[in-house]
Amino acid sequence: MKALLALALLLSAGLARADFDASRLWVNAGFYSAHFDTDKGLRNANPGLGFEYKLDDAWSATAGRFINSDSANSSYVGAYYQPWVVSGIKLGVVGGAFNGYPKAFNGGWFPAVLPVATYESGPWGLNVALVPPLKDRLYGALSFQLKFRLP
Repeated sequence: MKALLALALLLSAGLARADFDASRLWVNAGFYSAHFDTDKGLRNANPGLGFEYKLDDAWSATAGRFINSDSANSSYVGAYYQPWVVSGIKLGVVGGAFNGYPKAFNGGWFPAVLPVATYESGPWGLNVALVPPLKDRLYGALSFQLKFRLP
């Protein structure tokens, strides 16, 4: 619920700005996680709904909700910082707060900073993040997030 409130605040702040540009808004349907531990019975498909708003060439705000690898509901709010571009691929980090992982912090909110690469072409984009394992609390994966930019 808190993440949905944060998402509403994020979007309303953007909509209240005189320079809000809907073409900077990306929508995604969650993630696909290719887990390193393939024998743990983890959920690879992580459907949900998320938003990303491009603030400038290096910064984007993001928030959303999805079904995580433990089949529990998770929310996130954060920011992408991607100052480097190599062969059309943006490189940097995404940092923010997540919740909903039963084995991590009792399902409560926790901070995370992950390396991320992004490719965008026309109305489509793909974010790829490396999620490192955290003992038996969080499972490591390459996380893929397909996104669509609104016209």
